[in-house]
Amino acid sequence: MIPQWSIVLAIVLFVAMQYVFHVVMPHHKHELLPLRLMMSYAWGTLLASYALLLGYVSRDVKRRGMSAGLWMLMCVVLPGGIGAVVYFLLRQPVLSKCPNCATSIAATYHYCPQCQFQMAPVCGTCHRGVKITDVYCTQCGHDLAQDGAPARLRSYSD
Repeated sequence: MIPQWSIVLAIVLFVAMQYVFHVVMPHHKHELLPLRLMMSYAWGTLLASYALLLGYVSRDVKRRGMSAGLWMLMCVVLPGGIGAVVYFLLRQPVLSKCPNCATSIAATYHYCPQCQFQMAPVCGTCHRGVKITDVYCTQCGHDLAQDGAPARLRSYSD
């Protein structure tokens, strides 16, 4: 789910932070070596995690049919990971394809809005979603065996 470029960027950022803390920064006091090690690992891990988060958002945005450029810009520009938090709060549901007409639809739909293909089992009386293993509708008590649902939407038959 995380793209290769993001993994490579995370490794490069982690190694770069090690270089900064151990080569670039002056280290005259050797008693501060444990602190230097801890800080280099902490900052390297933080930046590497942020790169992996950006990679995940870039892949997840496309899967959900949202604007990749806008959300990547939000995640990079808003400081401290606030853009990623906003993304996780506002993201759209995952889209699936109708097996009959290949229209992209939300995974929560019971019927395809283009061809009326039944995607999930529903009660024939109240038209609310039911589980594939239910014998009776949990909302109205209707006997689901009388509905004649397609075989692919039944877990067993009498």
